[in-house]
Amino acid sequence: MLAERIVKNESGAEDAEASCRLLIADDQPHILEALRLLLKPEGYQLEMVRTPALVLDALAHESFDGVLIDLNYTRDTTSGQEGLDLVARVKEIDAQLPVVVMTAWGNIDLAVEAMRRGAGDFIQKPWENARLLSILRTQMELHRSQKKMRWLEAENRILRAPGAPDFIAAAASMRPVLETMARVGPSDANVLITGEHGTGKEIVAQTLHRLSSRAERTLVAVNTGALPEGTFESELFGHVKGAFTDARADRIGRFELASGGTLFLDEIANIPVRQQAKLLRVLETGELERVGSSKTQKVDVRMLSATNAELRAECAAGRFREDLLFRLNTVEISLPPLRERREDIPPLAGHFMARYAARYRRPIQGLEPAALQMMLQYGWPGNVRELDHTIERAVLMARGVHIEPADLGLNTQRGGAQSMDEMSLESVEAILIRKALARAGGNVSHAADALGLSRGALYRRIEKYGL
Repeated sequence: MLAERIVKNESGAEDAEASCRLLIADDQPHILEALRLLLKPEGYQLEMVRTPALVLDALAHESFDGVLIDLNYTRDTTSGQEGLDLVARVKEIDAQLPVVVMTAWGNIDLAVEAMRRGAGDFIQKPWENARLLSILRTQMELHRSQKKMRWLEAENRILRAPGAPDFIAAAASMRPVLETMARVGPSDANVLITGEHGTGKEIVAQTLHRLSSRAERTLVAVNTGALPEGTFESELFGHVKGAFTDARADRIGRFELASGGTLFLDEIANIPVRQQAKLLRVLETGELERVGSSKTQKVDVRMLSATNAELRAECAAGRFREDLLFRLNTVEISLPPLRERREDIPPLAGHFMARYAARYRRPIQGLEPAALQMMLQYGWPGNVRELDHTIERAVLMARGVHIEPADLGLNTQRGGAQSMDEMSLESVEAILIRKALARAGGNVSHAADALGLSRGALYRRIEKYGL
């Protein structure tokens, strides 16, 4: 179906609206061409399709800032029913996405029905250019302001959560993380937290628990990677006296301890395959038996899990059950590495510095500019955890009231010269884009040409990586 799209990733002039991506649907090629000639010079990035099915396909694979759709396609010519159905489907996919509808058979009843189904505005063909541009501009501005408001609300909800000062996330690349946390935190949905070692997955789990209705109950954390296979069942499900050698008394497992609260399983990819079926059963039924007992017990647990592994690849290799993955990742939160959220390095460093200065009773007042510059240039292969340990060491080693570069003890060759084969594809892509933008003096069009991308594709990557 992608081959049927007749224009993709059109980009326009470099102005305030250059980042607005608009999906347009009409079955008439001359209409699409007229819209392209009108909207491209206004700075819109356009994708044009000719059927409702292709609208849904585009929304499933890409993100847009607005949708402009015809109401009449091949089913009939005047009722607008096919377009009205499409409006409803689009709003099911993204209730916040602005939708403007157009038809050559406009009437007030059709307009009212389109608005009732979620359209933001309505225009009749043939349109007046000025009016169409005004409608689109209004819808885009409204969408941007609502999106910013949702982001601020998400940030505030997390910052107001008890213990929130430990969660520092000002970088643009962390916005999707905060928005998702704010949205799913109050629910009982199972959440899979992914990211490299040291990115703060346990902090995310703690914050999700604080945001939930279970916040007053227990959060039980288990590092499954540290559990020997022989004691896995006993640790998670408990055992009864005499169940095995050295079982001298009954023991409550982690699931029972967390009942009514939250269970956080870290390093979830390390669970042996034969134990995964037992974990899956508890997640599906909420029932378990202690080792050595035939008595079934009910537990009420919200499951949070974390891994630095690519679980889909583990499933393909037969090392992780796909049905268990589906149970764990009702929602997935992916944490970016620290090198992709450098704006957070100064506030994180300040937070850790205050903590360790108080703990070790050191009169540390701040960082020398050269020390901060070194930290901003360092690659941080160990992520936030490495930053934490680095600041702790620096607080202890500092000779004066300010931390100097030598106090950090950073191996800049290790952190600054990370080889490409040690990095993820996304990390490499972010570095290449950053370098291309620097060489082009910030000119997106020139950088896009150098990278062999359209301006629209480069803008999406710039937004994705928070560059």
